[in-house]
Amino acid sequence: MTEAGLSWADSDEMSAFETMMWRAEADPALRSTMVAVADLDATPDWARLVAAHDWATRMVPRFRKRVVEPPLGLGAPVWSPDPDFDLDRHVRRVSVPSGQGWDGVLAIAEHLALTPFDRERPPWEAVLVEGLPDGRAAYLLKMHHATTDGLGGVQLFNGLLNRSRETDPGKPQPEPPVENGPGPWAALGRQVRHDAESLASVPVHMVRAAGAALRDPIAKAREAVAFGLSAIRVIGDPGATPSPLLATRGPDWRFVSMELPFAPFRAAAKAGGGTINDAYIAALLGAFRLYHEALGSPTDTIRMSIPVSLRGEGDGAGGNRIASLRLAGHLSEKDPAARMATIAADVAAGRAEPAADDIGLVSPLLARLPGSVMAAVAGGVTKGNDLQASNVPGIREEVFLAGAKVERMFPYAPRPGCAAMITMLTHGDTCCLGANIDPAAITDRELFGRCLVEGFVEVLSLGPDNAPTPVLRG
Repeated sequence: MTEAGLSWADSDEMSAFETMMWRAEADPALRSTMVAVADLDATPDWARLVAAHDWATRMVPRFRKRVVEPPLGLGAPVWSPDPDFDLDRHVRRVSVPSGQGWDGVLAIAEHLALTPFDRERPPWEAVLVEGLPDGRAAYLLKMHHATTDGLGGVQLFNGLLNRSRETDPGKPQPEPPVENGPGPWAALGRQVRHDAESLASVPVHMVRAAGAALRDPIAKAREAVAFGLSAIRVIGDPGATPSPLLATRGPDWRFVSMELPFAPFRAAAKAGGGTINDAYIAALLGAFRLYHEALGSPTDTIRMSIPVSLRGEGDGAGGNRIASLRLAGHLSEKDPAARMATIAADVAAGRAEPAADDIGLVSPLLARLPGSVMAAVAGGVTKGNDLQASNVPGIREEVFLAGAKVERMFPYAPRPGCAAMITMLTHGDTCCLGANIDPAAITDRELFGRCLVEGFVEVLSLGPDNAPTPVLRG
C-alpha cells in the first residue's frame, strides 16, 4: 500500500486569475461559489461518508488549507494549513422537507451556494441530503472557484470516488499534513521576491525587444498594433446588442436542471456537421430565442461568453487554466445546423486571436488592485453578458460514494453578474445540465426550463428520429 496522496492543486500560491476571483467577492454579485449536486441511488452510511471525507482531506491536503492574505492585500494570497481544521465544520447532513423531491434538493443547493464562506477556514462544504423517495439521496459539494476550474473538479472526483460500492482496503492512507504553512508576512515576502525577480528580468527583455525592434521596426510596430486590436476584440464589446428583456440584474441565484442521453445528442451534432460544443451552444441559443419570443420580446442577438481550456499535457491537476471568449449569440437563425456552423466559425476566430487569453492579459494587473476596484473592473465585463456557457467532459465509468452509486452529477457554476450561467457535464451516458439563472433577469423559471428543453429538441431533430426528449428535473 502506498502512502502517497493525490497530485491535485499542489501549488500553495494563488495565480493572478484565482486572486482576482477570491477578492472580487467584495461585490456579492461576483461570488465565485460553485456547487456540484450528485444524484445517489441510495443513502450512504453516515459514519462511512464522514470517514470518506477525512480520507479525502488526507489525499488532497488543499482541503485542509485556508486562504491567507498578505498584509494590506499587497500580493497574492497563499494556501496554508488550517491549524484549527475540524471536519465537523465542513460536512453535515439535512433532510429534504416532507413532500419535496428534487425541487427541495435544488432549494437547499441554492441556499448553500449563496451562503458566504467562512474565510478563516478551508473554502469547501459538503452536505448529504436525505429523505428522498425510494431511499435515494443527494450529495452537494460546494467549493470556491479559486480552488479549481470545472475540469479540475472532474479530475478531483475521478481521483476520489470509488469504482465499487465496497470500501477499497488497498487504497492509499496518507497522514494529515503537519507542516506549518506561510503566514501573512511570509506571503508578502514571497510576493516581494517574485516582483524583484520580475524586475531583474526586465532589462534583459527590454534589450532583446529593443534589438528586435531595431532590426525590423516596421514589423514590430505592426505586431504591437495587431495585438492591441486583438485585445480590444477579445475583451471589448463582442458586437452584439444586449437583450433588453434580460437587462435587470439581482443578487439571487435560481437553479434549473435538465438531462438527456449523450449518444443521440452526439449523433445530432455529427449530423449537423459540428462538435458537441457547437451543438450545445446552438441548443442554448435556441432556448434563449424561444424564451424571448414567448414573452413577446424577440431580439436578434445576445452577449455571451464561453471558457476555453488552456490546460496542456504537462499541467498538473486542479487549479484554474481557462481563458474566456466573448461572442455575439445570434438568436435570429432558426436553423439549428446553420446556427452550429456560425458558432463554430465564431469560436475558431476567437481562438485564433493573438490576445485570446484575455484573463491572462489583465489578471496580473487586476490582482494588485483593491478588492472593490477589482470587482468594479471585472464586473464591468461579466455583468454585460446575457449568457455564459461551459461544457465539461465528466466521468464516463460507474462511480460510488460511500456505497451509493452516483447516477447523475449536475454542475452549478458561479454566475458573475450575467443573466445565466449554464454548464453541461457528461456523466456516464447522460448529459447533465445545470443552469444558474438570475431571477431578476429571467423572471419565469418554469418557462425558461421548457424553452431549454425545446432548444435541445431543435438540435436533436438533426439526428435519429427516435431521440428521446430531454427531461427537466424537479
